[in-house]
Amino acid sequence: MKAVLLLSGGLDSYTAGAMARREGYDLYALTVRYGQVHAREVAAARDVARDLKVVKHVELDVDLTAFGGSTLVGDGEIPKDRELDGPGIPWTYVPARNTIFLSLALGWAEVVGADAIVLGVNALDYSGYPDCRPEYLAAFASLAALATRAGVEGHAIEFKAPLLRLSKAEIIREGLSLGLDYGLTHSCYDPAPSGLPCGRCDSCRIRARGFAQAGVVDPVLRLPGARA
Repeated sequence: MKAVLLLSGGLDSYTAGAMARREGYDLYALTVRYGQVHAREVAAARDVARDLKVVKHVELDVDLTAFGGSTLVGDGEIPKDRELDGPGIPWTYVPARNTIFLSLALGWAEVVGADAIVLGVNALDYSGYPDCRPEYLAAFASLAALATRAGVEGHAIEFKAPLLRLSKAEIIREGLSLGLDYGLTHSCYDPAPSGLPCGRCDSCRIRARGFAQAGVVDPVLRLPGARA
């Protein structure tokens, strides 16, 4: 079996990929360089891809800075220390990002004859992005079945989001049970020039909360200069 893995370099996509590998999938990893200010995650994706022993790792340039509309592509300041579970969608939301990424993954999946597309989206411990919800994934799967030769010929590509209904702590425990090295990953939206996490953006704080609830120390925090 083959699967295209949307790989960001964060702990969620790493865990989702490892779970798919456990099921017997050969992984084809796709990392999108979309102009993200936290480009350190691309280097992390390379480390994770090697650890997952993917068949092939493609890094694709799709420059979303031309559109703007998100602090993750340099349009404004990364929010810090905000209420994580507050109302509204934060400015770190990149308009239609998962739709763009899934469309790219779908094209490659058809080329390599993949049975599935794997992604690490989560609808519990996340920032409220609309394209991380179960109903969104179901809708995209329906579109993919209609819009591809594989779907029309009765071989619709499956969309696997094994972390969708897990808490961050549950995700971390699952990954540790699979022997994953989370020290390879990067989650911070606004890292220092050295690559160390800021500890104050939404992603850092959701990650920190997850490790605390899982009762384990985040290996990234063992790096010199890292902030808890």
